[in-house]
Amino acid sequence: MNSPTDQSPSRPLRYALITPARNEETFLPGTLAAVIDQTRRPERWVIVSDGSTDATDAIVSRHSAVYPWIRLLRLPERRDRHFAAKARCFNAGRELLADLDCDCIGNLDADITVGPDYFAFLLDRMAREPRLGVTGTPFVEDESAIERHSFTPRSATFRHVSGACQLFRKACLEEIGGYMPVKGGAVDWIAVTSARQKGWETRTFPERLCFHRRRLGTGMHRAALVPFHYGRKAHQTGSHPLWALLRGLYILGRQPRLTGGILFLAGYLWSTLRLAPRAVPPDLMAFHRAEQLARLRQLLRGRRRPDAALQRV
Repeated sequence: MNSPTDQSPSRPLRYALITPARNEETFLPGTLAAVIDQTRRPERWVIVSDGSTDATDAIVSRHSAVYPWIRLLRLPERRDRHFAAKARCFNAGRELLADLDCDCIGNLDADITVGPDYFAFLLDRMAREPRLGVTGTPFVEDESAIERHSFTPRSATFRHVSGACQLFRKACLEEIGGYMPVKGGAVDWIAVTSARQKGWETRTFPERLCFHRRRLGTGMHRAALVPFHYGRKAHQTGSHPLWALLRGLYILGRQPRLTGGILFLAGYLWSTLRLAPRAVPPDLMAFHRAEQLARLRQLLRGRRRPDAALQRV
């Protein structure tokens, strides 16, 4: 593993942000306002317009005229929308940051808002823990339900970092090579798991939240089919069959009852039977399965509640 960035106590960590955006005129203004209001603003924020055909580019241009640290990078138009595009946009944004002296680089989705001390908080945690390679916070979709987010001390596995906002230590990001372009999704998960595979620590801190303005998973699929596609994604990323079975049974007890778990298992089984290709290399899949089995052993020993062990793929 690369050595963590040397940090002088007299200088706070500095960071940059990258936001992939495709036709985000509805949500992007809120994200812009949230970052501008940060107590610790980024050194640079590259918003990558992935061939947007709405007012996304104009919105970014108006803000960059006032705030020079905001940059617009426009990629060519394309017809389809898929998760590999996020990786392509993020990695293109990284190229614009090659000359920037910063310690951390974050991905911030274009439909996310955060509180004014959000990045100051994460940077402080990064400064305290030099081996921390990726960090973030839980997200909620309904601000009225902030007490019921999925990451609670009794139920969460804090090693997972949501793709809504991921802050990478620059040395870690360079070591994993940015986001892997996978059309079916899980680019955020692959990055976090790859970081742990290479010896970095990853952690979600529940002391802060980010707010997801678009319902999770509906940017690509109809809401009713989201569990099915999560099942496909579990196969795609190499989840152990036993893990997938137990996760499907766990989902059966959640809303929507029965259908969510059945669809998840159907997605996993469908991908298995058709011998769908894996999205990750064999060594990462083996590492992932070893982590899953270790967490199941903890569950059997009574060290963790079932919902804690089965939340993530």
